[in-house]
Amino acid sequence: MLPQATLDEARDLLALLQSRGMTLATAESCTGGLIAAALTAIAGSSAVVTHGFVTYSNEAKRDLLGIPWGMIEGYGAVSDAVARRMAEGALARSGAGVAVSCTGIAGPGGAMPGKPVGLVHMAVAVPGETRALRRVFPGDRTAVRAATVAEVFALVRGLLTPR
Repeated sequence: MLPQATLDEARDLLALLQSRGMTLATAESCTGGLIAAALTAIAGSSAVVTHGFVTYSNEAKRDLLGIPWGMIEGYGAVSDAVARRMAEGALARSGAGVAVSCTGIAGPGGAMPGKPVGLVHMAVAVPGETRALRRVFPGDRTAVRAATVAEVFALVRGLLTPR
């Protein structure tokens, strides 16, 4: 379950996207569809949300989003490069105006050298531009996943409303 504040952020993001006539697709790994779930919990989200790719396995990242196997092997599934390509793949395959992605280690296991539990790479893509963000969130699996959803929403807002 997501905090009410995150659902409020989802509502605000949907309103922003709708006001700009934009649609959105998600490509999720460590959140397992939680970003799409937060957005689609809001009535009227079907006017904005077009696709939700849950690519938990490396094979799904390759098959559904077109991530080259060599990229996954070279950088690891939890990397800036893969997060960027996930967002770009979702954008290309969905035809949406904006796509978001996340890949990370929610825990409690899965840590490796240089990649601790809580590490998440996120990206947002629009035609011609992709931005990525790396965060290490504290807390348990639920906290890491919830923080990722909120941070992805902030990443999209940051791209669409530059200062």
